[in-house]
Amino acid sequence: MTKTDIIIHDEKDNVGVVVIEKITPKQDCSCWIMENDKTVNVQSLNEIPLGHKIAMVDLNEGDTILKYGHDIGKVVKSIKKGEHVHVHNVKTKKW
Repeated sequence: MTKTDIIIHDEKDNVGVVVIEKITPKQDCSCWIMENDKTVNVQSLNEIPLGHKIAMVDLNEGDTILKYGHDIGKVVKSIKKGEHVHVHNVKTKKW
């Protein structure tokens, strides 16, 4: 079995969560989709620490971030597939 680097909770999610100490730039990552026990791969573009999110698809300003199959915020700066998703490019829709 391949080591899991990233967990994706729901097949609709457009981000995954890093579950290893850190991901390095250009690292080929194995991603496990919990909902259907499927594995996909993504290449990282940045260093991303444990517990942080990675984009699984290209995201444009104004797009909705989906995690756990739910809306967790909106993109405020375009994000490329494999990039770090965090407070510098995503904000809550509450404020």
